[in-house]
Amino acid sequence: MLTDYHNHLERGTLTLDYLKEFTTAAKQKGIQEFGISEHAYHFHQTKDILSNPWVEERRYYDMADYYQLFHQAWNEGIDVKMSIEMDYTPGKHVEMKKFIDAYPFDYVIGSIHWVEDFGIDLAEFRKEWDRRDTYEVYTKYFDQVVTLAQSDMFDIIGHLDLVKIFKYVPQDEEFLLEQYDRASTALANSKTCVEISTAGLRKHVGELYPDKRLLQMCHDKKVPIVLSSDAHVPEHVGADYDQAIKLAKAVGYNTIITFNKGERLEVELG
Repeated sequence: MLTDYHNHLERGTLTLDYLKEFTTAAKQKGIQEFGISEHAYHFHQTKDILSNPWVEERRYYDMADYYQLFHQAWNEGIDVKMSIEMDYTPGKHVEMKKFIDAYPFDYVIGSIHWVEDFGIDLAEFRKEWDRRDTYEVYTKYFDQVVTLAQSDMFDIIGHLDLVKIFKYVPQDEEFLLEQYDRASTALANSKTCVEISTAGLRKHVGELYPDKRLLQMCHDKKVPIVLSSDAHVPEHVGADYDQAIKLAKAVGYNTIITFNKGERLEVELG
């Protein structure tokens, strides 16, 4: 089986016609389970979780409209999973849990895009990397990976090593492997799956998330996986899945996890 659980409508509209462009693309790519996981910061209901000038310019959705869209799809017999991608925000566990519990999500993705006030993957912040200590950023980033896993609120962690997006990577391999080890250990002690995301192939880093060494640690510690393209336009749905499957099998994975209303099932990797 193939899944694609990490996709966004934000470049278009929250309409059934636009959603159908994504689900049609998924069918054409042979993806049996497909989900939309819009960024939570777009919704008015998450203002008490994450708020900064960059986010506030992009907060324009209401969860009632999002929920209604999925009901329209289900009423037409469209098999699409309802999810959200939550910016994991330290110190906001109560607020995040309240939001997550308020809606019948099939699964919830937790991702790390902010290290304090630093939007690590945003083009507007790219020059900030030159002014910061890469080792400090990595340490704080993987601190959040650990506490995200320990919260046990999320079914999937998105693009596990997103911090490498602009190729600012510590040269000290021992340091890097230490971060990978503590991240994979925390994930192994949680319910959180890791996604193999093809989005990195379309970014400056030009490689899959996560790094093969990190994914190997996850496999060896029995952390389950899902496959995702993180598509923001229909044509990217299922993109480069041949490379994702190759990486998964290279480190030893033969199964992936599927979700339905929070329930999970392990199935053979396609």
